[in-house]
Amino acid sequence: AQLVESGGGSVQAGGSLRLSCTASKYQYSRSSWAWFRQAPGKEREGVALIDYDGGIKYAESLKGRFTISKDNAKNTLLLQMNSLKPEDTARYYCAAAYKFRVGLRPSDFEYWGQGTQVTVSS
Repeated sequence: AQLVESGGGSVQAGGSLRLSCTASKYQYSRSSWAWFRQAPGKEREGVALIDYDGGIKYAESLKGRFTISKDNAKNTLLLQMNSLKPEDTARYYCAAAYKFRVGLRPSDFEYWGQGTQVTVSS
């Protein structure tokens, strides 16, 4: 299963980015999904998830700034990131699991993209 992220880049604090993750139609329709991020020297942390039934959960610290969604017509997972801060700088990964319910834990996910870099300058 191949997950392909795009949309990362460099922005100034306060700016916005939208990340995309594309999968095959087979995987897209049978999976729970999430975004994770990992900054240098830090552990991978969960950003947001959308489970098989459409339930959504965010990391508490990111609520209100980040929005996870799906574009079913394009088999694409999205992450809209607004009011970005320098501490949001990290490599962002999408992840998928053939499970109905998942948590924001890397161990819950079986498939990973290669990541896309987000850099926020002050």
